[in-house]
Amino acid sequence: MPHSASNQNKMTVLQTGEPSPVTLIHAQAAGDILLICEHASNHFPKSLGSLGLNEEATRSHVAWDPGALGVSLHLSKLLDASFIHQNYSRLVYDCNRPPSAHDAMPARSEVFDIPGNHNLSQDDRDARTNAIYRPFETALADFIKARREASRPPFIITIHSFTPIYHGKKREVELGILFDQDTRLANAILRSSTDENDLIIRANEPYSPTDGVTHTLQTHALPFGLHNVMIEIRNDLIETEDQQRAMAEKLSRLFTAAIAQISAQDGSRTTGA
Repeated sequence: MPHSASNQNKMTVLQTGEPSPVTLIHAQAAGDILLICEHASNHFPKSLGSLGLNEEATRSHVAWDPGALGVSLHLSKLLDASFIHQNYSRLVYDCNRPPSAHDAMPARSEVFDIPGNHNLSQDDRDARTNAIYRPFETALADFIKARREASRPPFIITIHSFTPIYHGKKREVELGILFDQDTRLANAILRSSTDENDLIIRANEPYSPTDGVTHTLQTHALPFGLHNVMIEIRNDLIETEDQQRAMAEKLSRLFTAAIAQISAQDGSRTTGA
C-alpha cells in the first residue's frame, strides 16, 4: 500500500467516498458542554496506506487515543452535550497541533518510526493540513461562534487517553486534569474530584502546556474567555465498553459538580444535563 512521502504530491489525500475528517454529534444538544476528541480514530486515508506501519503500531496509542471515542460518546448522552471528533489518525495529522508544529505529522512517536512521515515536503504538509486539519478547525470554530452568537457560550472539554507505560516508565496517574492559562474549570473539577477517591487524579499530568498539548484550548477557548479543560484518561482503564461507560459516568459527575460550582459563583450558567 502507498505510504511514501513522494506519492503525496501525485494524489489527493482524501479520495471520493472516504469519510469526512470531522463528525459533529448532537449539534442541537441542550447542554452547555462541547466535547472534543482530536484523536478519536486510527483510520488512515487510502492514499497514504498505513504510513508504512504494521498492525501493532496502527492499533497502539501512537496512532490514536484508545477508548477516548467510546467515553466521549457516553458522555455526550449523559450530559446532553454536543460532540465533535476527528476521523483520521493523529499520525496523518495531529489536530491538537498547529501546522507549524514538528509533531503535527511526526516522523517518530515514542518507540515507533513513522516511515510515511519521513522527509515530507511543504506541499505534502500543506495537503494534509488542508484535507484533515482545516475542516476540523473550521467545524470547531463555526460551532463555537454560533453558540456564542446565541448567547450560549460552551464549556470546552477535550477528551484524551494516554498509555500506562511510556518509554518504559510506568505512569501512576490515572486521570489527568490539564489546563493552560485559564484554570477555572480545571480547579472546579479538581475540587469535585474528592468524591471520586478510587482514582489517582492529578493536575497537568501526564502532560502539561509545556508539552504543546493545549493547542485546541489555546485556539478555540482562551481567546473567547470560554471555560475549558483537557482530560487525560489512562487507557488501561477504558479498554472495554463497560469500562468506558463507567468512566463516562464518573466524569459526568465531576463535570456536573464543577459546572454547578461555577454557576453558583456567577449565577448564570447551568449544565443542561
